[in-house]
Amino acid sequence: MTILFVVSCVLFSVLQADPLLAAQAAPVERSSLIVGKDGAQMVLVPAGSFPMGVPLGERDGGEDEYPRHEVFVDAFFIDVFEVTNGRYFEFVKSTGHRVPLHPKDQTRSLWRGDTITDSLADRPVINVDWYDAAAYCAWAGKRLPTEAEWEMAAKGPSDRRYPWGNVEPTAKHLNYNQRWIGEKTLMPVGSYEAGKSPYGVYDMAGNVWEWVNDWYDPQYYAKSPSKNPRGPVTGTKKVIRGAGWQNETPTVRVFTRLGVDPSMRNESTGFRCAMDAPKGTP
Repeated sequence: MTILFVVSCVLFSVLQADPLLAAQAAPVERSSLIVGKDGAQMVLVPAGSFPMGVPLGERDGGEDEYPRHEVFVDAFFIDVFEVTNGRYFEFVKSTGHRVPLHPKDQTRSLWRGDTITDSLADRPVINVDWYDAAAYCAWAGKRLPTEAEWEMAAKGPSDRRYPWGNVEPTAKHLNYNQRWIGEKTLMPVGSYEAGKSPYGVYDMAGNVWEWVNDWYDPQYYAKSPSKNPRGPVTGTKKVIRGAGWQNETPTVRVFTRLGVDPSMRNESTGFRCAMDAPKGTP
């Protein structure tokens, strides 16, 4: 696999109204960028520990979001943006993989046969199941992020409710609380500067739910390894994170998790890819 390394370091500001949390996030302000085989920009998430699950003192989480526990993850790269229709189109052309179509309701499919419109190219791909997402990432020389990696990339080392901090969500932060109106239900990736994570990752809340690698177990947090957890060995459901365009405030928190059939395809679920960082990367 060939990866083109570009700008070595880029400064990302921590968009956080709480000065304490801003201080906690300070170590992750500078992050290395690379460009993957698929042309997608990726950002380095440095190795470190973070509090996974519902923050201490909170009482509005689902039972599968407890207990809060410290997790260490090795350094990794993650896509700055959700995988777009434009990039997925190149994957389909290259491999002959099936077109992302809604399995039951064609009014919720956005592709025209095996083609896409220019206006669709920068919006996140939908109607992909876990196997589609995993196949794309493998084609791009990457993989799906683990659930722990996803949450680390979304919140950094601080105990925050949303990628941008603890400020309640607004239309400036994310695409949420919408109804289906076709492709314009989805926003082009990178539309919400105010909603970036501490590492400069966009749309970790809203726009589309995102597949991660892990099998789902509602009790997993009580027995999770403290270092590089990868979820249960087997299962019947896979985890999705990040909430979608139809979700309301309570479910767009960074610790919200759902377990769904890995063969599910719908108009509100997409994905992004991750990749191991070279050994020894701090």
